[in-house]
Amino acid sequence: QVQLVESGGGLVQAGGSLRLSCAASGSIFSINAMGWYRQAPGKQRELVAAITSGGSTNYADSVKGRFTISRDNAKNTVYLQMNSLKPEDTAVYYCNADKVTTTNRSYIYGCWGQGTQVTVSS
Repeated sequence: QVQLVESGGGLVQAGGSLRLSCAASGSIFSINAMGWYRQAPGKQRELVAAITSGGSTNYADSVKGRFTISRDNAKNTVYLQMNSLKPEDTAVYYCNADKVTTTNRSYIYGCWGQGTQVTVSS
């Protein structure tokens, strides 16, 4: 069993910053890529940023230059630093681990957190 728990969401004014954290717990040996997705009301869930275990990153065009994803492999934690926030960044942000290798060397695919609300006021 693997759990992802997000924290750090909240209400912020446009131009402000927030830092999201997502901690994975359970019988984890390693995690491949981790990422942040978001879903605004009436819209599909979309990828915001992702990072591999080796540190390679990719970002949605809409957040490039404003958001930074990072991770601490020893803590099985991924972060999303969000700067220069805009009202259109308002959404529920979800953490994802695409492939988890457990301590008994089995695999779990597609783990999701419960989501954290980010609201940016204009």
